[in-house]
Amino acid sequence: MHRLGLSFLALGIFICAGVPLSASPLQSGRAPSKRQQNKLVQEFLELDAWLSPDRERRELIIEELANVPPLSDRQLKSWLKSIGKLWSKGPQLEKSSGRAYLWEEEKRGLYIVGGNTSSPKGLLIAMHGGGVGSGDAGPAASSWALPANAHDLLMIAPQVLEKTECGWTDAGTEEFVIQLIERACRTWDIDPGRVYLAGHSMGGYGSWTLGAHHADRVAGLAPSAGAPTAFTGPSGTLEGIVEGVIPNLFNVPIRIYQSDDDVQVPPDANRCAVKALEAARAIYGGYDFEYWEVTGRGHGRPPGGNQALFDKIADKLRVARPSQVVWQPTLTWKRDFYWLRWEQPVINSVLVAKLDREKNEVHIQLPVASTKGLSLWLDSATLDLSTEVRIFLNEQQVWSGVPTPTLQSLLHSAERGDKGHLYPVLIQLDQ
Repeated sequence: MHRLGLSFLALGIFICAGVPLSASPLQSGRAPSKRQQNKLVQEFLELDAWLSPDRERRELIIEELANVPPLSDRQLKSWLKSIGKLWSKGPQLEKSSGRAYLWEEEKRGLYIVGGNTSSPKGLLIAMHGGGVGSGDAGPAASSWALPANAHDLLMIAPQVLEKTECGWTDAGTEEFVIQLIERACRTWDIDPGRVYLAGHSMGGYGSWTLGAHHADRVAGLAPSAGAPTAFTGPSGTLEGIVEGVIPNLFNVPIRIYQSDDDVQVPPDANRCAVKALEAARAIYGGYDFEYWEVTGRGHGRPPGGNQALFDKIADKLRVARPSQVVWQPTLTWKRDFYWLRWEQPVINSVLVAKLDREKNEVHIQLPVASTKGLSLWLDSATLDLSTEVRIFLNEQQVWSGVPTPTLQSLLHSAERGDKGHLYPVLIQLDQ
């Protein structure tokens, strides 16, 4: 596909819609015509949000839509249908099994495709083990292909970009995995409500960590012989789990396998994580987890292999719009979490947000000084948009009114790269 050149972007020339600079709807205060809106939406969905020039162009498109009048129910349904059809226009993967690279020219971003590649019902990301200087996607692809096929899932086994001790979060690998998920869902029209992360050893660490960071994208996690990173006290005993993992799993089922005689990954870290999950459940409720510890398996696979573990999680579906969200942000680039948006998140703070659907209210607890950039995504599945919504922050009402669905907000939510998280309303709380 031919794209606008950087020089044209810099000039702000709206070629795709055929509008000269002097007649820009944004500059004139006019709304783009329906034809122009359609072209803008299509162009937006074809751009790659992970590329800086494309991301900048997306921002300009959203600005161009600022003057479009609020959407009626009929218009909203029409736009949702159109965006659903156009979703596959964005960047895709090669629709074939076997080895490939996300960045083919650089031979970088290796991944292996297997499982059900014809008409998959969901996606399993299989994360390999290893560590410093070791580990590759091949064994993970082989060992997780069977459980993927058993549940009609496409399997993608990515390989870390750098073979380090924390390979799944180093060197941009985390962003790489998220891009694979986004592209796979477009390429095979995968249900975004059935995305699972699983892995053995370091892959268990990866599924714990990435699954927690992106809990809003996954239906379930199955880590095997791998634990979230724990920290120790002065005496050398484990005292807790790193931030951004346990709190975020409030709505994500997780099935954890561990052998008590594992020398490479001793059970202490997983036992600590389970205690942390129990403590979080006592505070917030929620947290669907099962800890499966056996004797005498060392660092090997669970009894019955990976499928025995994955069978425990394969029937779970993502809860995209839960009544309660617990979010501890640790990534500056992860600004959306379920129906929350935080442009400048306070790292390691804990935000608790609840929907009261009977009263049509939102209650947020956030014990930090700054809430800059905090917003809410809303649609008819979260609250009733036809009547007054009230929002409370730390027990103080900060917003009330009847939400206004807009094309601008709807397309803005599509930046997330997740068809299951499209919202026509964005309410900013720090105005």
